[in-house]
Amino acid sequence: MCPDRDSVASRSRAARLIVALAICGALAAAMLAGAFSNPLKAQVPAERVPNPVTDAIENAPRPAPEEVIVGAYINDIQQIDFKNNNYLIDLYVWFRWKSPDIDPSRTMEFMNRFASDDNLREQLTEEPEVLPDGSRYAIIRYQGLFSTKFHLERFPFDTQKLTVIMEDTLAGAADQVYVADGDEPIVIDPVVTLPGFKVGTPTMRISTNTYPTDFGDPTVADAEPYSRIVISVPVTRPVVAMSIKAFVPIILIVACALLVYFVRPNYVEGRIGLGITALLTLVAIQLTATSSLPDVDYLMMLDKLFLLAYLFIIVALARVVATSWQEPSNEAAIKTRDRRWAIAALSVYLIASAAVVWTTLR
Repeated sequence: MCPDRDSVASRSRAARLIVALAICGALAAAMLAGAFSNPLKAQVPAERVPNPVTDAIENAPRPAPEEVIVGAYINDIQQIDFKNNNYLIDLYVWFRWKSPDIDPSRTMEFMNRFASDDNLREQLTEEPEVLPDGSRYAIIRYQGLFSTKFHLERFPFDTQKLTVIMEDTLAGAADQVYVADGDEPIVIDPVVTLPGFKVGTPTMRISTNTYPTDFGDPTVADAEPYSRIVISVPVTRPVVAMSIKAFVPIILIVACALLVYFVRPNYVEGRIGLGITALLTLVAIQLTATSSLPDVDYLMMLDKLFLLAYLFIIVALARVVATSWQEPSNEAAIKTRDRRWAIAALSVYLIASAAVVWTTLR
């Protein structure tokens, strides 16, 4: 019996398909074996592959910050308000720089400007001027109030520094830094006078200030430092004039209170009246002397001297009260002891006052 032709043909096709698959599998196995056995085709982990472009960017030196040369001229100092911790200054500030992409005369900000409607900022150059060396130049004039916290521990022999602080509002120290203009970057008008004070030589100091905040900008990783200009003008009170104004009234009142010891003991009303008058006069003088000063949480040198004078008067009044209870027959003995009290009280007062002045001014 002869086999069916269709079944024979199908078996033949199946055999050829199996042979083809076997050959393809053998070739694939050979290719994979060759790839793994060839060291030239071995793959290096991606993280170990050197990237010259990335390394060059990371290791490239950062561009140097733009240098802005700054100078100033103080035209006038018109007033000092110790009660409100501010002062009025009229000054010019100029800038020189190279880059055409910035204008520090417009982005500079006065950091200790006192809030007032009287402040005037005038741009004297509408556009930066190009100098022969290629640098750019701009100048501004500012008239206004500035603030600082006055230190009055040594009043009336205190020395105050009137400061003007400037920073750029946009560029940090990594992009822009200030440089003082020569050996004398700050000059004051030689005819400037300030009633009640001697004006010293101004100075300019360049520093870096870092704010401990990102000002709400989450893209800022770290606190960015800013280049800062600090102009300082020292002012002092004249020693001789202030000594007369501050100490002479106190000395006169203490001398009047000292007379309590030399009035006859039986005049009790007169002795007490003299002491009370000296005490009230001292209070009025202290209120007048400190009326132009702010309320501070410490004792000034003048306050300590007033306290010693108060103590001297209180001791004198206490002595009068103590002697008022003694018999009039002991008047001679009371007079003798009063003289001793006067010498002792005055000596302690003078020594204590000298110690206060010495420890404060040293």
